[in-house]
Amino acid sequence: MTSTFRLHPLSAALGLLALLAACATPPAPPTPVAATPPTAAAHDRGAPETATGFRVGAQVTTAAHYMAAAANPLAAQAGRDILRAGGSAVDAAIAMQMVLTLVEPQSSGIGGGAFMLHWDGQKVQSYDGRETAPMLATESLFMNADGKPMDFYDAVVGGRSVGTPGVLRMLELAHKQHGKLPWAQLFTPAIQLAEHGFPISPRLHALLASEQYLKHNPAAGAYFYDHEGKPKPVGTVLRNPALATTLRAIAEGGAAAFYQGPIADDVAATVQSQKNAGSLSTEDLAHYEAKERTPVCTDYKRWRICGMPPPSSGGVAIAQIFGMLNVRNVSVVPPVPATVGNQQRLVPQADAVHLISEIERLAFADRAMYLADADFVPVDVDALIDPRYLADRAKLVTDRSMGRATAGVPAAVKTAYAPDPSPPRIATSHISVVDAQGQAVSMTTSVEDMFGSRVMVRGFLLNNQLTDFSFVPTDQGKPVANRVQPGKRPRSSMAPTLVFDRQTGQLVAAVGSPGGSQIIGYVTKTLVSMFDWNLDVQQAISLPNFGSRNGPTEIEKGLVPDQLAEELKARGHDVRTIEMSSGIQGIVRVTLPSGQPGWAGGADPRREGIAVGD
Repeated sequence: MTSTFRLHPLSAALGLLALLAACATPPAPPTPVAATPPTAAAHDRGAPETATGFRVGAQVTTAAHYMAAAANPLAAQAGRDILRAGGSAVDAAIAMQMVLTLVEPQSSGIGGGAFMLHWDGQKVQSYDGRETAPMLATESLFMNADGKPMDFYDAVVGGRSVGTPGVLRMLELAHKQHGKLPWAQLFTPAIQLAEHGFPISPRLHALLASEQYLKHNPAAGAYFYDHEGKPKPVGTVLRNPALATTLRAIAEGGAAAFYQGPIADDVAATVQSQKNAGSLSTEDLAHYEAKERTPVCTDYKRWRICGMPPPSSGGVAIAQIFGMLNVRNVSVVPPVPATVGNQQRLVPQADAVHLISEIERLAFADRAMYLADADFVPVDVDALIDPRYLADRAKLVTDRSMGRATAGVPAAVKTAYAPDPSPPRIATSHISVVDAQGQAVSMTTSVEDMFGSRVMVRGFLLNNQLTDFSFVPTDQGKPVANRVQPGKRPRSSMAPTLVFDRQTGQLVAAVGSPGGSQIIGYVTKTLVSMFDWNLDVQQAISLPNFGSRNGPTEIEKGLVPDQLAEELKARGHDVRTIEMSSGIQGIVRVTLPSGQPGWAGGADPRREGIAVGD
C-alpha cells in the first residue's frame, strides 16, 4: 500500500486543529465580511445544526485538474488524496463519506442515507440511497394514544425513528459503475483516522455542548463526554476502534457486510432494545435496495440545472423556483455593500429577497401537496415543472407578500391528497467532487437531526430519518402523501445539483448544502448569486442566507442590516431573523490566470469545510 493512503496519522490530524480553531475564532478580516461569534445555544429546530460562528475572510480555491470540497478538512483532504492516486469522483466521495462518519458524526454517516448526482461526461445519473421505513411500520408510528402527534424529540430519540440505512448500498452501486480504485482502498483513510484518532474540533465540541440527549446513550456518552457528562475538550483525541473494525469489515466484504451478518444483527437488536423501541429488523436491512432514478432537469437562461427527483423534493422545488425566475428578472437587483455591525459586506437587496421568497412560497406549497416517494404516490414531475404552469404561478407574485401560498393545480395533476401539516425538519452534510477526467459528484448525505436518533452501535450513529415523514397520516379526511408506509422512503429536501452550459453541454458547477428544508433556499441563493449576480463561488456561498418555506420570511441573523427586515415588513412580510447554518460546498468551472481551464471551489464559512485540489 502506498503512502498516498497514510493520510492522517495522529500528528497530521493534530496539525489541522489550528485550522479548525481558526474557523471558530477568526482573526481580523482581510476582506469586508461580517462575523458572528461562535455559540453553543440550545438546539433550534429552525436551523439544521446549532450555529457555531462565521469564518471570516474565506477565499475561493482554484485547481487545474481536480477538486474535492467537504464540510470537514480531514474529509476534503481524504478526497483529494484519492484523486491524486487516480481515483474517480465516486471513489473520492466514498472516502470522504467514510471520514465524515468519524469526524462529523452529527451530520452524516454509514448509519444514514444520501442522494447522489453523477456526471460521467455524457449523462447525468441520480442515485437514491434514502432510508426506508421498516416493514412493520404503520401510519400511526408517530401518533400518541390520544390521537395527537408526538412531540418531535419524543419521536426522534431512540429506535422508533430509525429507518433502514441506505448510504452504503448507494455508494456501492455508484462504485460498480464509476469506481476506478478498489473498494477496500477507499476505506483506508477513515480506518487509519479511527485507529490513530482525530482531535475534537471547535464545532463538534460546541454541538456536543448544546446537545441534550446524546450523553444518555451509553456508547455515545462514553465516547463523546467525560465522567461528569461534559463534552470532552477541544483538541481531545478521539479514537474509535469499534468504527475501525466496522469499516474494515465493509471494506473487505462490501456493503453486504453491513446489511447481513453480525453488523446487521447488532443494528437491529440495538434499535429494538431501546426504551423508545423501533421495529427495524435484519430482514429490512437484508432487503434494502439503492435505486437509480431519472434526474430532474430544467433550463434557466443559458444554463441547464439538474437535481434529484422524488423522494427528494429538492430537485423539483429548485426547478420550479428557476422556472418562475425565468419570467422575472432577478439579475437587476444584485447584492450591495452595507455596514453590518462594524463590518462592510455584500448583502441582498430587499427587492431580491422579496421576489425569491415569494417564489419559494409557491414552490413549498406544491411540495407539501404533491411530493413524496414516487414508488408509493403518483408524482407528475413534468407537470409540476412545466414552463406554462410556472409562468402562471409567477404571476401571483406582487409587490406585497402573499403571506402563505396555496398549492397550484397543474393541468395534468389530479390529487386527493391533503397538504403535509408537519413542521419542517432538519441536519446533514454535502460533498462536491470533480475528478481529472471531468466526472463530477454532488452528494448530500444525512442522519436527519443533529446526531440522528442519538443511538450508537459499532462506532457509528443511527439516523432518525423516519421523522421526515408526516407525523399526521390524514388531514381533513384526506391522506397525506408523505405519510408513513412500510418500505416507503420519507420525503427529503436534499438538493445535490449539477449545472451545465446549454450550448456546449459542459459541466459548469456542482453545488449542494445541508440544512433540512432550508436546503432549497440555500442552493437557490448560491445559484442566483453565481449566475445572475456574477459572484464567484465563495462570495455566493458566503452571501447572507434568506428565503421562505411558505411561512415567515427568514433572514440570517448577524449578517444583514436591520434595514432589510424593515423594508420587508413594509411589504407585508412576517420576518424572522434566525441562525441559518448552511454548509454549502461548491465547485465551478473557471478560466485560471494562466488562461487554462480549471476549477474554483468554495466552502461554507458557517462550518469547518474546505475545498482542495491540484
